[in-house]
Amino acid sequence: MEIKRSGSQPSRKGPAEWFTGTVRIDPLIEPNPPARALCISVTFEPGARTLWHSHPLGQALIVTGGCGLAQRWEGPVEKIRPGDVICIPAGEKHWHGATPTTAMTHIAIYEQIDGKSAEWMEKVTDEQYMA
Repeated sequence: MEIKRSGSQPSRKGPAEWFTGTVRIDPLIEPNPPARALCISVTFEPGARTLWHSHPLGQALIVTGGCGLAQRWEGPVEKIRPGDVICIPAGEKHWHGATPTTAMTHIAIYEQIDGKSAEWMEKVTDEQYMA
């Protein structure tokens, strides 16, 4: 058993290759083989969001604070709030982030396969985001 104390793992800035706007990533669980699950807490400042992306083994999001938005490819933009659990199937193109006026924090749970956990694609346009 390993206990990682609160504040013992440094936060990092969300990279521009994955996000638009200001995003903070706080690691929670890193996989120890044969395990392959990762868990991070992600905080999006107002207007911040991911790029379009997919996960080879899917993803679960648990909203813990604020108000956010999520959309699957060719689906409607959905509001997400604390307590909401979003289950994204393997390979589904999607994005998620904060609303234009409110920050949002979620816990993201996903798995790696052959060292890969996501395929990052194009930026979400302002028109898509505001839809």
